[in-house]
Amino acid sequence: MDKQQNNRVTASKNSLIPVSENSGLMDFLMKQMPQKSRNNIKSLLGNRQVLVDGQIISQFNHPLVPGQKIEIKTGRIPEEKEFPGYTIVYEDHDLIVIDKKAGLLSIATETEKRATAYSMLSDHVKNQDKSNKIFIVHRLDRETSGLMLFAKSDMVKHHLQETWNDTIIERSYIAVVEGMVGKTEGVISSYLYEDNNFKMHSSPYAGNGLKSVTHYTVLKRNDRYSLLKVNLETGRKNQIRIHMQEIGHSIVGDKKYGATTSPIKRLGLHAQQLSFVHPSTGKKLNFEIAIPKEFLKLF
Repeated sequence: MDKQQNNRVTASKNSLIPVSENSGLMDFLMKQMPQKSRNNIKSLLGNRQVLVDGQIISQFNHPLVPGQKIEIKTGRIPEEKEFPGYTIVYEDHDLIVIDKKAGLLSIATETEKRATAYSMLSDHVKNQDKSNKIFIVHRLDRETSGLMLFAKSDMVKHHLQETWNDTIIERSYIAVVEGMVGKTEGVISSYLYEDNNFKMHSSPYAGNGLKSVTHYTVLKRNDRYSLLKVNLETGRKNQIRIHMQEIGHSIVGDKKYGATTSPIKRLGLHAQQLSFVHPSTGKKLNFEIAIPKEFLKLF
């Protein structure tokens, strides 16, 4: 019996099947289990019985790379407890990408100790193995929704943070701002600094803070609001919020930085796209989520 046949025989016994070439998960499983139909395999995926490097994967087109190990459980794995405030968009051995809802803190502060994205994800990984940990790579403001990246080890966290400018390919936001933005696109550049009350300010002078560059494109506009796609060349605290105020078009709901309206009862800022190079595989990953419906209803 050859090695491939042996893998096929033991595939239903909770064994680890090595991946030797690039493939989609469905194609891989079809080859490993020729006795099963496509619908049988879809049921395995839907029942959360397929694990890639220890992580439950249900997407039939999940990409596989050499060196990964596939496990097929004999019994259905029960659904994990759903935490309010976020959805897991992607998870593997090294990292987790989530879609955070507006209102959820990224991490606890000295004045705020309630449940956070960090604490809930920590519970999530510890449900898999009590020794697992989670590490925050970057933050989103509480009232900003959208994509956030977390690491599963201190080594991966430091790698991502230390190589951020090279690792991050694109980081795009959708913003609803007050008024009709005249230019179809533009670039805002200034120096940002924080005062003693932890509020950020903008200065045109190099000695007054860290250089900050924001690019924007108008997607929709009317006489009351504009919908922008915003790309960060730098990632400073509150950068988009300050730069929008600086051009006279504060983000809706952002009273701290000049807004006078709040038509959607939240901050009009959403981290929509995140593209980066995977720290272990070197593969480009791209995640893009929908623009919130409440943003679009204004147009």
